[in-house]
Amino acid sequence: MSYNVAIDGPAGAGKSTIAKLFAKEMGFIYVDTGAMYRAMGLYFHGKGITPQDIDKIKEGCKTVDVSISYENGKQLVWLNGEDVSKKIRTEEIGGLASSYAVVPQIREKLVELQQKLATTADIVMDGRDIGTVVLPNADLKVYLTASVKERAKRRYKELIDKGMQVTIEEIEEDIRGRDYRDMNREVSPLKQADDAVVLDTSFMNIEEAAKALKELFEQRKDA
Repeated sequence: MSYNVAIDGPAGAGKSTIAKLFAKEMGFIYVDTGAMYRAMGLYFHGKGITPQDIDKIKEGCKTVDVSISYENGKQLVWLNGEDVSKKIRTEEIGGLASSYAVVPQIREKLVELQQKLATTADIVMDGRDIGTVVLPNADLKVYLTASVKERAKRRYKELIDKGMQVTIEEIEEDIRGRDYRDMNREVSPLKQADDAVVLDTSFMNIEEAAKALKELFEQRKDA
């Protein structure tokens, strides 16, 4: 039997960082959905198929396979049986991924592949619609959030550390705008699943949040 943990929440709440730490401590596979979109971008771009070639994308989605595994603690991304972990990390593929990610047929295919992966291993997955669309039957669903002010403060520190000139006010405005877009988009909007547990990380560091997630999982598993 495999265990599935679904984490949803707004940008900047720490979903990916906390999910990765939880996965490492629990021996789960962290499903990097972003890496899967990059692999799709690599596949279609390599075949000369643009995001506008819907008919060719439909055809390609029938046979393409993307999966994730871990060896010695290192994440490997597989595209039709080939390890493309290094190939998908180039700037070019990163840019391509976002253009292919908006194609509904690619999204549908990846949801199918993510659901397939969830039946074969203990996994934790984070995003905007994991508990509502991708893993509606997850053993634990968590809506991980933090106040706009706290998320802006974290993002501000990241950007300042990179030498960028920004203000907290600008970042707060950007986060509010992104929240609105995520919650009001037509396809799979950000939404708290009815049976999700809310975990507010406003006053937690990463380790404390990962510990709280682990405790929630243990409680659910033993229930």
